Amino acid sequence: MRALLIALAGAIAVSGTAPAFASDQSDVMVPIHQFVDGFNKGDAKTALAACADETSIIDEFPPHEWHGAGACAKWAGDYEANAKKDRITDGFVTLGKPRHVDVNGDHAYVVIPTDYVFKQNGKAMKETRSAFAFALQKGANGWRITGWSWAAN
Repeated sequence: MRALLIALAGAIAVSGTAPAFASDQSDVMVPIHQFVDGFNKGDAKTALAACADETSIIDEFPPHEWHGAGACAKWAGDYEANAKKDRITDGFVTLGKPRHVDVNGDHAYVVIPTDYVFKQNGKAMKETRSAFAFALQKGANGWRITGWSWAAN
């Protein structure tokens, strides 16, 4: 009987923590989806609101790295300039099922397989099986992206 009570208490403890863990994982995804949805709609204001002020970014176009205050806005400006230079239009990101969603207190790390489709000189192009990796921190205003990197395939 004692073993049954211990097992039952353990099951109750685990089920009591599982919803919080699932909630943390889904909460962490909110700013990621906000960033990508804003990008896909051409809504920089919405996308950039998902970023913390101090952010670190690595991406495939020059200058390849942005960090510090306003890094997301600097990245967005450089993305637009590069797209114009390389005649890239209609960029659209599709997120796959996350490979990792690690939440540790007020910090999180997320890796997501990603596809990016666009037109270059009017011709349909795609980068499939690429990946986004995000670092996030939870603050007074909820989760915000503090870093991300893009790895093209």
